[in-house]
Amino acid sequence: MDCIKIIQLEVFAYHGCEEFEKINGQKFYIDATLYTDIRTSGVSDDLNDTMNYAKVCEFITKFVTGNQFDLIEAVAEQTSRALLREFPRLRAIDFSIYKPDAPIGLPFGNVAVSISRKWNKVILSIGSNIGDKEAYLNNAVDRLYDDGNCRVNVVSNYIETEPYGPVEQDNFLNGCIEIETLYSPKELLEKVNRIEAESGRIRDIHWGPRTLDIDIIFYEDEIVDEPDLKIPHVEMHKRLFVLEPLKQIAPYWKHPILNRTVGQILEELKPSDKCAGCSGCKGKAE
Repeated sequence: MDCIKIIQLEVFAYHGCEEFEKINGQKFYIDATLYTDIRTSGVSDDLNDTMNYAKVCEFITKFVTGNQFDLIEAVAEQTSRALLREFPRLRAIDFSIYKPDAPIGLPFGNVAVSISRKWNKVILSIGSNIGDKEAYLNNAVDRLYDDGNCRVNVVSNYIETEPYGPVEQDNFLNGCIEIETLYSPKELLEKVNRIEAESGRIRDIHWGPRTLDIDIIFYEDEIVDEPDLKIPHVEMHKRLFVLEPLKQIAPYWKHPILNRTVGQILEELKPSDKCAGCSGCKGKAE
C-alpha cells in the first residue's frame, strides 16, 4: 500500500509516570507512516485527493499535548486510534514515539515504542427470536454505527429460520454485517457481549431463545483459538442461516482454514451437513 511518512515530529508534552514529568514536561519525537492511496492524487495533482500531512501533524500535536498519559505505550495506542478515526483516507498506520529524556539514570541513546494499527474487516452474524426481532437486530447495527471504533460497511437482508436443538421456541430472524474495526478480536468480543447484555440477553439455556445473538464469523483472515473465542466461527460452514445472508454481502470471502469462498461453501454444503437452525453454537465459546 502507498504511504506518506512523517519523521521526527517534535512535540513538548507531559507524559510519564514520575511526578516531575507531569509538571515539567519534556520533548517527544514522533514518526508516523500513513498508509493511504496516493495514485489518485499522483495523477490529479490535487491536494483534495490525498491526506494533508500538515493537518495530520497538527492533529498529532494537538492530541499529544492535549492529553496526559503515564506510558508512552498509551500515547502511541490512543494517538494511532484517534488518527484512524479522524482521517477517512487513512487505512493503516505505523506509529513510533521517542522519549530521549526518559528518567533511566544510565547512559542511553533513546527510548521508543512502535506500533502498527489498521482498520480490520470483520463479519458478524446477528440473530433474534424473542419479542420484536427486527428491532433487536436493527439496534445492534445502530450500536455499531455509533461506536467510533467501528464502521458498518454493509448489512444483509434478514432471513427467518427455524430453531435448532431440543428447546421449543420461536423462529429466528438472522442476518450478517460487514464492519471495519479498530478493536482486537478480544476487544470486539467484549463489545458485542455488551450489546447483547444491553438487549437483555440471558445465557441460562443452551441453544435456548435469546433477544439478541452476535457472533464473530471472520476477522480478516486471522485464526483465533482461545477458550472463549474461536475465529473463524467453528460451525459457520454448516449453517444456512449464516451462509445465506453472508453470501449476499461477501460471497468471495475466503475461509482461512477451509480455503474456500463463502459461495463455494454454500454451494458444496450437503443436505445432511446443513444446520439451518438457531444461533445456538457460538463463535465464542460458552
